[in-house]
Amino acid sequence: MDNKVTEVNLPFYVKLACVLIAMSLLVYWLSVLQEMLVPLVFSVLLAMILYPINHRLERWRVPRVPAILVCLILVIGFLYLFFYLISLQIANFTDEAPRLLQRGNQILDRIQKFGEDRFHIERSRMVNEARSYVNNLIRESGSFLTSTLLATTNTLSTISLVPLYIFFLLLYRDFFRSFFYKVFSNTKRAKLDIIFGRIYTVVKDYLVGLVSVIMIVGVLNTTGLLILGVDYAVFFGFFGAFMILIPYIGILVGSLLPALFTLLTNDNPLIALGVVGVFSFVQILEGNFITPYIVGSKVSINPLAAIIVLLMWGHLWGVTGLILALPMTAILKVIFDAVEPLKPYGFLLGEAERQKTKPFNVDELKKDVEQLKNKLPRKVKKLVD
Repeated sequence: MDNKVTEVNLPFYVKLACVLIAMSLLVYWLSVLQEMLVPLVFSVLLAMILYPINHRLERWRVPRVPAILVCLILVIGFLYLFFYLISLQIANFTDEAPRLLQRGNQILDRIQKFGEDRFHIERSRMVNEARSYVNNLIRESGSFLTSTLLATTNTLSTISLVPLYIFFLLLYRDFFRSFFYKVFSNTKRAKLDIIFGRIYTVVKDYLVGLVSVIMIVGVLNTTGLLILGVDYAVFFGFFGAFMILIPYIGILVGSLLPALFTLLTNDNPLIALGVVGVFSFVQILEGNFITPYIVGSKVSINPLAAIIVLLMWGHLWGVTGLILALPMTAILKVIFDAVEPLKPYGFLLGEAERQKTKPFNVDELKKDVEQLKNKLPRKVKKLVD
C-alpha cells in the first residue's frame, strides 16, 4: 500500500471559523497572562536598548556577566535618579496643599454664589449635594485604598522581575537565536538574521527617537509655561512630555494637571487656558513635524491602523497596552513583510502609497495605434486609413 498524504481543501467558512477561534484563544490568554507578559515585553525592549552598550563592553574584553551587570546598574541608577527628582517635586507640592485647599474653597464659594444668583439654587441644597458626594467618596475610599495597595504591591513585584529578565535575555541571546534557527529550520539562517536585524533596528530607532522627542517636547512645554509664569514649569513640562508614551491623547491629558494647578494658584483663569493652548500647540508640532522628522519612517504604520491597535491593546492591557501597542505592531509588521503568505497584512498595516499616474504622451499613443494597424488585415486597414 502506498502511504500518500492527501491534502484536504477545507471550505472558506471552516477556515474562517478556525482563524476566529484561534484569535479568540490568543486574546483570552493575553488577557489572563497580562501580569507575566507585560514585564517580559518591557524587558525584551529594554534588552534591545542595552544590547549596544553590552556588546561594546564585550568588545573591550569585559566578560559577558560583568558587562550585563554594568548595564543593569546604569538603568537602575537612572531610574532611581528619575524617581528621586519626582519625589522632590511631590514633596514641594505637599507644602502647597494648604494654599491650594484655601483657593479651592474660594472657587467653590464663587460657584455656589453664581448658582444662587443666576439659577436660584439654594446654597443649603448645593452644600447637601456636595456633602453627599463627599460621604460617598469617603465610604468608597476604603475599598479603593485596599485595591490600590494590592495593585501597587503586585506592580512592584512584577517590576522587580524586569532586571532579572533583562539579565537572562542578554546572557542567553545566542541560545535564543539558535532556538529560532531550529524552529524555522526550513528557512535560511541568512534570512532569519535579516529579520532579526530589522526587528532590532525598528525597536531601537523607535525607542531612541521616542526619548529624543520626549526631551524636545519637554523643553518646549517648559519654555511655554515659563513664559506664562506657571510655578513648577520644569516638572509640568516634562510630565506632559512623558505622556507622549500614550499616543495621540497623552499630551492633552498631561495638560490637565498643570491647567488645574494654575487655575487654583492664579486669579486669572485665562492663564490656565493658556496652559492648555501651549500643550495643544506643542502637540501639533510633535505630531506633524518633530516625530516624523526624528522617528521618520522606521515605524511605518498608517494612522488608521495605529488608532485601531491602540484601542485594541488599550482595552486589553490598559495604559501599558497603549505604551506597547506601536512597538509590538511594528515588530509584527516586520514579520508579516518577511513571510510570503502574510505580506498582504503587512501592506495593510503600512503607510498608504499614492499611485503615480503617468502623464499623457501623444507620441506613445501614435506608436500604439500604428502597431494595432499593422496587425489588422489589409481590407480592414484600408477602411481605417
